[in-house]
Amino acid sequence: MIKIALIGTGGMANAHARSFQEIRGVRLTAACDVDAKRVAGFAETYDIPKTYTSVETLLAEADCDAVSVVTPDSWHAPISLQAIKAGKHVLCEKPLATNYPDAKKMADAARRKGVINMVNFSYRNAFALQAAADMVASGKLGEIRHVSASYLQSWLTCNAWGEWTTSPNLLWRLSSEHGSKGVLGDIGVHILDFASYPVGKMKAVHCKLHTFKKARGNKIGPYKLDANDSAFLRVEFANGAMASVETTRFATGHINSLFLSIHGTTGALRLDLDKSYTEMEVCLGEDRHSQTWKTVKCKKTPSIYQRFVNSIRSGEVDQASFARGAEIQKALDACFISDAEDRTVKL
Repeated sequence: MIKIALIGTGGMANAHARSFQEIRGVRLTAACDVDAKRVAGFAETYDIPKTYTSVETLLAEADCDAVSVVTPDSWHAPISLQAIKAGKHVLCEKPLATNYPDAKKMADAARRKGVINMVNFSYRNAFALQAAADMVASGKLGEIRHVSASYLQSWLTCNAWGEWTTSPNLLWRLSSEHGSKGVLGDIGVHILDFASYPVGKMKAVHCKLHTFKKARGNKIGPYKLDANDSAFLRVEFANGAMASVETTRFATGHINSLFLSIHGTTGALRLDLDKSYTEMEVCLGEDRHSQTWKTVKCKKTPSIYQRFVNSIRSGEVDQASFARGAEIQKALDACFISDAEDRTVKL
């Protein structure tokens, strides 16, 4: 029996709890949150026997082999480092940290301690993305030349996720003082992993960020709305491929849309998660002369939660490791430098 404690019991923690409870041989033994009332309600919902309001106390007393860190971004590094020091395996929400030095420190600490370490790049759960990576690796697309990727949300133009002007859960994502790195740090981290995982190592980025005026004085209550709302990136890969990557919260009509197309010298593929997590379209071989696209059903692959459990059992770290999380964080840091200095930044 693998025993897991959840640290942080906000919205995303529900997905972690439900997913772990669906895996045979896994038990949720503890939960921790600074809000005693919230953690008590969470524990009751998921039948978790022990609750804590202190990470230190949980790590010292709780009966657990691993922790799942589901806190606001700025707490990912300090809490994960404490858990690693205590010898716990760690699944951490994205982004791994709020800067590359902290992310690298986490990856190095986990490697030295020998604990399983994974970051929750949740869109790797899509069978289509795993199939895309396999197809690129197989050489069926030839040499990769061009990549297009986008992650589009619209909660600043609609109420599908709630009224953002009155929701602290959304407002903090617009405020750097409250730990936000804007749309780039929030969902740009996903699309950078989504775009580069099948293609390979990124070599350089050029980024433009923009923050739109959204309220009088660009402030609502204690929230100064200064974090970026839209990001456009040009990415250069080590294999010579070029990519255009965009993300925004102003894409009216797109509640949560991820798209990726990869074009090579002998074929292409595209996936649209609005349409399917389990299928992708391909244009291969002779079909490229007539621009004929065919739909391919993709084989089932494990979720990140199942991979984490499997890794604890095998002792081998599966995707995506803290090292990968640090690699993506390095690219994010470079994007902020690129925007500030209007130049291409090498990775």
